[in-house]
Amino acid sequence: MAKYIQLIKYTRNGVENVKENPTRLDAVKKLCESMGAKVEGFYLTVGRHDTLVLVDAPDSKAMAKISLGTASKGSVSTETLPAFTEEKYRKIIDAMA
Repeated sequence: MAKYIQLIKYTRNGVENVKENPTRLDAVKKLCESMGAKVEGFYLTVGRHDTLVLVDAPDSKAMAKISLGTASKGSVSTETLPAFTEEKYRKIIDAMA
């Protein structure tokens, strides 16, 4: 499984219907489960992005489907970043020539 960070911004529709966002989060969690992934963390943020979601997904193809499925509803835009645990980070650094 691979780790991903989703940086999320509410669209105008997402802000206008903000009270529906907890229900949308539940739907994202179900979408992730259907793709063999899991939401490991959710954070409301202040600044350039409105929320941050940590997802553990089988691969980038599954994560792309999750991102597209989430954004296609029109309430958010997403930016998805692959993330490396400290253990993987150390292996990457150790493997450098």
